[in-house]
Parts: sequence; C-alpha cells; structure tokens
Amino acid sequence: MASNAKKQSFLGGAATLAGAVVVVKLIGAVYRLPINNILSAEGKTYFNIAYNVYNVLLTISTAGLPLAISKLTSQAHALGRRNEQRKLFRTSIWLFLGLGIVLSLLMFFGADQLAALNHQPPAAPAIRTLAPSVFCLCLLACMRGYTQGQGNMTPTAASQVLEVLFKLGVGLPVAWYVAKTLRMGVDYVAAGAILGVTVSEVVALFFMGFYLFRNRDKNPSDDVPPPAGTLMKQVLSIGVPITLSNSAMSIITMLDTQIVLSRLDSIKGLLPAAPATLYGQYALGTDLVNLPPSFVFPITMSLIPFVAAALAQHENVRANRVVSSALRLIALMSIPAGIGLSVLSGPILRLLYPAQLQNAIACAPLLRIQGIACIFICLMNLTNAILQSYGKEKIPIWTMITGGVTKIVMNYFLVGNPNINIMGAPVSTLCCYLVIAGLNLYFVWKYSPEKPRYLQIFAKPALASVLMGISAWAVYGLLSRALFGGHSEYLGNAVSTLGAIFAAVVVYGILVLALRILRAEDLESIPHGKKLAKILRLK
Repeated sequence: MASNAKKQSFLGGAATLAGAVVVVKLIGAVYRLPINNILSAEGKTYFNIAYNVYNVLLTISTAGLPLAISKLTSQAHALGRRNEQRKLFRTSIWLFLGLGIVLSLLMFFGADQLAALNHQPPAAPAIRTLAPSVFCLCLLACMRGYTQGQGNMTPTAASQVLEVLFKLGVGLPVAWYVAKTLRMGVDYVAAGAILGVTVSEVVALFFMGFYLFRNRDKNPSDDVPPPAGTLMKQVLSIGVPITLSNSAMSIITMLDTQIVLSRLDSIKGLLPAAPATLYGQYALGTDLVNLPPSFVFPITMSLIPFVAAALAQHENVRANRVVSSALRLIALMSIPAGIGLSVLSGPILRLLYPAQLQNAIACAPLLRIQGIACIFICLMNLTNAILQSYGKEKIPIWTMITGGVTKIVMNYFLVGNPNINIMGAPVSTLCCYLVIAGLNLYFVWKYSPEKPRYLQIFAKPALASVLMGISAWAVYGLLSRALFGGHSEYLGNAVSTLGAIFAAVVVYGILVLALRILRAEDLESIPHGKKLAKILRLK
C-alpha cells in the first residue's frame, strides 16, 4: 500500500491526469486512425460490439466500487486514519479479485452467445480476445482508487500511458499482420487489434502492483480501524448505487446497439448499404465524440476525493469552490469541442480516414448531430460525479435510466423508419444525454449548499463557442475555395481543415480572455498557475 505521497490539490491532480490523457489520446490516435483505416466498416462493427460487451462487464465491476474506495480513503486520509486506509485496501482487493475472475470467464466462454445476442456472430473472436482485460482492470481499478483517494494521481496517469503504449505496440502490428500477411477475415483483424488492449492491461497491472509494493505505507498509527465487514458495507453502500447508474447506461448502450442493428436488419431491403456497414459508419463518429469526454475523466476522478475530504472536514466553502471550478472548466472545454466537431464534421472525417473515404462522407451528417450530443455527455459525466461526491449516489441511477429509455424508444421508431434509418441513432443519442444532463443539473442545484449560477457559468462559453464555430466554418470555406484545383483533394482538405481549427483556437482563446470566462482561482492550484494567471491578467 502506497506511502503518504505529497497530496496534490484538486486542479493539480486533475492537471496530472489531464496531461496523461493528452499523451494517451495522441498515442491512441496513432493506434486508432490506422486501425480504423485497416478495418472495414464491417470490421469496425465487430470491434465496437466487443467493446460494448467489455464495457458492460467492466462497468459492473469497476464503475462504482473504485470511486467508493477513493472517497472512503480520502475521508480517512483527511482525518489521519492510516490503519483504516490500509485495511480498506486489503479488504477491497479480494472483492475485485473475485469479480475479475468471474466476469472474465463469463466473457471468454460466453463469447459466441454474446456475439449472437448482438446479431453479429463474427464478433466472437474479438470478444474472447478482450476477456482477460476485465480481470486485469478489476485489480487496476482498486489500486487506482486507493492512490487517488490519497490525492495522488501520478500512478494512475503513468499506468494509463503505459497502457496506450503497449496497445499501440502490440495491437497495430498484429492487426496489420493478420490483415495483410495472413489475409484473414475482418473478424480476426478486429480480434488482432484488440489483442493490444489485453496485453496493455497486463503490463499496467504489473506496474501498479510494483508501485504499491515499493511505496507501501509503514508509518505507525494509533487509530483502530472498523471491522472488515463494516468497511465492506461502506464500500458497497457507496459503490453499488454508482455502479448501477453507470451500468444502466452501459447496458442500455448494448441494448441500443442490438435495437439499431435489429431495426436496420428489418428494413435492409430498403437501405443504401448493409446494416453492419451503416452501423460501422456511425461508429466512426462515435470514436471522435468520445474524445472530449475523456478529458472530463481527470476532473471527475480528482473531484470526488477532494470534495469528499472537504465535506469530511466540514469545509463547505472549499467544496463549493471545487465544484464551481469544475463546472467552469467543463463548460470551457466541452462546448467549443462539441460545436467544433459539428461544424467541421465532414472535413475532419475526410482528413482522418482517407482509406475509408466513402464511409467518412456518409458519417459526416451523423457526426454533425453527435458533436452537439458530446457537450451533454461531458456535462452528464461531471454532474454524476458531483452528485456522487455529495452522497447522492442513487440519483444518477434514475436520471441515466430515464435518458436510456428515451434513447431506446426513439431508436426503435426512428431507425426503423426507412427514410431516417441510421440517422435516427445520433438523434436519439442527443436526446438521451440532453435529458440526463438536464435532470442532473437540476439535482446539483437542489442539493448544493450554495446554488451554482448556471447562466453565469455557461452563457459566456456558449457565446464564445458559437462565434468560434462561425469563424471555423468561414475560414474553412475561404481556404477550400482558394485551394480548389491547385492541389490534391486530400491535401486541399487537410490544409483547409487544419487552418480552420487553428483559427478557431485563436478566436476562442481571444474570446475567453476578452469575456473573462477564466478566473484566477481556476488556475491557482495547477503548477505555475498563479504565474500564468498574472501573465493573462486574470482576476
């Protein structure tokens, strides 16, 4: 068990994890983009089905319990109860070990049935290849929750970078070898790509185990920890509601995939392409939409233990300040990201997927809607974490179920309409997350000791993002017309897209400073934040 490492601030911890996410996403792009170009739309469907099954089982085992460990460890850490921290970890690790074994075996031996349940039997090899990852991530989740609860985000960040390095180093070469040398079917190419994920989790598990062993806490303490049964009850009472809320969305997503494919299959004679191809086109956009929410993860992981520690010490003002900073940062990041994806959907897809050009063109109108949905996905993730840190773990269960039912019902009717077909999937996704985020924001307002000022938090970022989107659209149009006929079509689009993105970043940065969206207190906790705030003349 880790020693008492220097405790990071809320934004310092978030910055550490965010830095890791940047590295992970950059390396991940080197993995994802070639993989998506190697896989056909059909192979991408098999890849995504395996991940959907994996995410359901993973959510059941790791969505809530690690957060419970993080929260309880943070509370014990804030009160100086070292023995309680140690016993909490020792008790929890056995629970995660058992969960990992059971769920990995279920995924491995039930791969054929799980693939058939999704109407795509060829997805079975990919599901089976991914099964051992569930076991590794169960143990990883417990270890990460423990170190995060001590306010130390560095081990989590380092293990995440290791994961993506090995995913790239193994998954991409294996997928290429299976596709180009062995010339096997796309089902086995998808399995080869996923093999890198399994290997990466094994490596990350060994790293975290080694870190905890080297940094185990040997300092004496006089506190008498509660019995193991009491600690387990506390973990479950906090973790199970969080697990249920997150599992509800994962289960609904898997059911949603089945409904979309089933409804497409029911009208396949009226479709422009095969159901698996249409769903694969939709999945191309999903990969991009999932990118901005990944930057919410560092904030939510850092927020829960810091708010829990502040509340344990009855420091409501500090807790409110952390929550307000988190909401401002999410608004600052998610709104421009979503609008940018929506405005430049076609150019971005053609830039990233030249080997899948027809699929990229077909995906553009889908991503236009998914980009707006991305904003509400980010808000959902953050507001879930805020409610959980307030001890309102059960509320996200009902908001997620409400949004999930909305998504399933809308998909059934929209996707089953031949005139709408796959276009109904992003529309239902947008409505789903809009419902969840709206309900969550209401309950955050209701239970916050000091009511957040939503208009003040969201209005200026929304205005700046709309102006940014207009500038990006205008710059792309001007550049694409200027470059038309003078270069290759791909190069012309690439230069225009990158130029539009650069212009958008500059315009948004100027507007953030001009409208005083960012505050000095939002930067003061990160490394060199005070100096940066002074340079930017923030108040």
